[in-house]
Amino acid sequence: MPPEPETTAPDQPKTGMFAALRTRNYRLWASGQIVSLVGTWMQRVAQDWLVLTLSNGNALAVGIVMALQFGPTLFLSVWGGVLADRYDKRRILIATQVSMALCALVLGLLDVGGLVALWHVYLIAFLMGCASAIDAPARQSFTIEMVGKDSLPNAIALNSMTFNTARIIGPAISGVLITLIGTGWVFLLNVGTFTGVLIALLMMNARDLFTAPQAERGKGQVREGFRYVWSRADLRVLMVAIFMVSTFGLNFPISLAVLARNTFDRGADAYGLLSTTLAVGTLAGATIAAKRTTPPRLRTFLGAAAAFGAFEILVGVMPTYALVAIMLVPTGALTLTFTTAAMNILQMSVPSEMRGRVMGIYMLCFLGGTPLGSPVLGWLADALDPRAPLVIGGAISLVSGIGAALYLMRHQRVWITVRRPDAGRHLPVIELRNVLEPRPVVVCDATEQAVEASRDPRS
Repeated sequence: MPPEPETTAPDQPKTGMFAALRTRNYRLWASGQIVSLVGTWMQRVAQDWLVLTLSNGNALAVGIVMALQFGPTLFLSVWGGVLADRYDKRRILIATQVSMALCALVLGLLDVGGLVALWHVYLIAFLMGCASAIDAPARQSFTIEMVGKDSLPNAIALNSMTFNTARIIGPAISGVLITLIGTGWVFLLNVGTFTGVLIALLMMNARDLFTAPQAERGKGQVREGFRYVWSRADLRVLMVAIFMVSTFGLNFPISLAVLARNTFDRGADAYGLLSTTLAVGTLAGATIAAKRTTPPRLRTFLGAAAAFGAFEILVGVMPTYALVAIMLVPTGALTLTFTTAAMNILQMSVPSEMRGRVMGIYMLCFLGGTPLGSPVLGWLADALDPRAPLVIGGAISLVSGIGAALYLMRHQRVWITVRRPDAGRHLPVIELRNVLEPRPVVVCDATEQAVEASRDPRS
């Protein structure tokens, strides 16, 4: 496949921990995102606490609202990817951000007015989930258009740093504000934070974007995306592992809220602190990722999935609140390593005209299992113990990481190596080799986005 055409952007250094910030459009994006994401995390903590309050501490209710919020991903994320491949991603993001702000406004007014009921939260969570399902593929695939391929790994890591900085600040602020002024005002404050990312999007210079060719309208584009992912063994294994870990392992909104309230008999500020310590770990992981000079390998992704599962089990069995908070730090770092490695592998190994759909399938796997996992884990917390979601989710994640690695190494007879870039190339070549043959089974040149596949008939 020839190198994809891109618009010309100003020359800029490609190395350093903050290399992507040398691009003006990305600086605007990162600045707007930090403001908006602080508000998003404030709302998430306030929403979980409001549901627990309205339901008298019922963990299943928290699971239901999560299922409703992430449920639209099941049927909208891949279509969102199609839209991202067809249309201007920046305009899509403006529309989705306005929609989510309106949802926060309505919920805040209902809560402040004393009119809110549990079904209101359920309905608004579903509507916000619909907007988010369209937003996510466009947002993820827009990153490469802001910075280009050379700075993409750094931009993904900086995105994670921004996200997790907000994840530290937002829950801590929210826990205090819920105690002082109530959940309703937290929702209304979140409405104001959406202006950060909207202003950033409107101020961007479209001529400096690394625009990729837009896919033509046509039938079967969703099926084409699924066929492409299924045709590659590395992407199949990656997507399955993402689904299992995210569905059952990444259950912290349920488990930490219930653990703080029902196990340790603490308030919203304690829940906010647990969320903050988890985010400290993920921010540390993002900082390490930003310093990397080479993209992460597939084995890094698989190892992080297994290690995350082991540490989540340890979090679940810690006897005191303080020990839980401490163990959340390394667990958060492994969460970040897992998700960042997945994003890098996906975005750098697929053709530009397929990137939106592949990221839509990624979001389907990453969030689409939440409607299944959240109610089940919430029920387990009520029926067995508030620690059960952590222990069971960690065990499933551990088995998924190990199982995916064994599948590639034994069933497909594949292992992963990375060789240094050739002359004139900026990024390394990732090779998936058949252990019985010296030649590569799959070669992914991250600079040219080229993928060649040859299959062993014995596989």
